Amino acid sequence: MYDGLHIDLDDHSAALNIIIKESKLKKLVGVLGSDDSTVELAAKVARELKLPHNPPNAARLSMRKDLARAHLSLDKNAVPDHCLINLNDSLESQIAGLTWPRVIKPLHLSASRGVIRVNNKEEFFDACYRVKDIINKSGDDFECSHILIEEYIDGREVAFEGYLENGKLHTLVIFDKPDPLTGPFFEETIYVTPSSLDQSTQMKIKQRVEQACQSYGLTSGPIHAELRVNESDAYILEVASRTIGGDCARSLDSGNDFNLEELVVSLAVAKKVTSRSPENARGVMMIPIKEAGILRRVEGLAAARKTPHVDKVDIIIREGNELIPLPEGNQYPGYIFAQAKTSEEVVTALKTAYEKLNFVMAPAIKLHKQ
Repeated sequence: MYDGLHIDLDDHSAALNIIIKESKLKKLVGVLGSDDSTVELAAKVARELKLPHNPPNAARLSMRKDLARAHLSLDKNAVPDHCLINLNDSLESQIAGLTWPRVIKPLHLSASRGVIRVNNKEEFFDACYRVKDIINKSGDDFECSHILIEEYIDGREVAFEGYLENGKLHTLVIFDKPDPLTGPFFEETIYVTPSSLDQSTQMKIKQRVEQACQSYGLTSGPIHAELRVNESDAYILEVASRTIGGDCARSLDSGNDFNLEELVVSLAVAKKVTSRSPENARGVMMIPIKEAGILRRVEGLAAARKTPHVDKVDIIIREGNELIPLPEGNQYPGYIFAQAKTSEEVVTALKTAYEKLNFVMAPAIKLHKQ
C-alpha cells in the first residue's frame, strides 16, 4: 500500500511546494500527467526536479483551444479559421462577416462536451446560451466567459497516437473514425486501426502533427492528436501531450509484447523505449448515450460479449447513476473492444455487439429549492 499526496490541481504553486517537499524524502524518478488537467503541473514539477519533461508553456498550449489555435496560426499550421467570442459582450457584433456553418467550442473541456455545430446566426445564439450554462463554474473567469468559434471543415476525422522521444515524433497508430461526425453534436463512437487512408495522406497527418508539436515546443512523452482530413489538407483540431483518453488505450495493448503504460513510464524516466504497432486490425467503441436519465440496468451483455471478434464489453457506469448525453455530458457508460483481420470486420463486430445492448433508464427527477 502506497501513501499519496493530497494536492489542489487548481493551485499549481501550492501543489508544486508539496511535491517538491515530498521529493526530499522520497526519490522521484519520473512525473506523469494523466489527463488534460494535470499535464501542465506535471511539466512544472519535472522541470523543478530536472526530470524529462515538456516546457510547462508547451503543455498549457496543448490544453487550451484558443491559445493552441492562435499559436498554430502564427506558425502557418493548418488549422480551421477561428475567432474568440466573449459571451458577456454583444454576440451580434462579434460575428459580423462570418460565414456558416461554424463550430463553437469551450476553451478547456474535453470529450466533445459543449461542442456544437451551428448553421446560421439563430442557431449560433441558441448554442451560445446553451454552452454558457455548460461552462459556468468549470474553469477560471476567462474560460467561463469565452468560447471559440471556428469554421466547420468537411472531411474525415482521424486520431493520431504516437510519442516524442528527444524531439522526434514516432507513430503508433492512426485511428479512423468511421461514423460521420457532421454535428450538431460530435459524439465520438468508434476508433479503428489500421486506417484506410492512403499512405501519402497518412504521411501528411504525421507531418501536420509533427509541425504542431514543434510549434508548441513539445519534446517528450505521449501525443494524442485529432485531425480533419480532406482533399485540401489535414487540419489540426487538437494536439495533446497525453495518451488517448479513457480506456481506449487498451485497444493498443498486445499482451506481454507491448503495453502503452509501460512506454509512457519509460519516456518519463528517460529509459530507452521500444514500440510496435498492432499486427491485426482492432478498435474500440465508446458506447454512446442515447437517452438521459438514471441507469437501472444494462440488458444483453452476455449476448454482446459472445459477438465474434469482440474481446470485451466493459460497462463502467454503475446502476443508479445519471447518464447525460452530449453536449452537456462528458462521460461514456462503457466501452466495446474488438480485434479481427480487417478494420471492416472490427467495425461490424463493434456495431453488432452494441445493437445487442439495451440500457434500461428511469427519468431523472430534478429538485428545485423554493
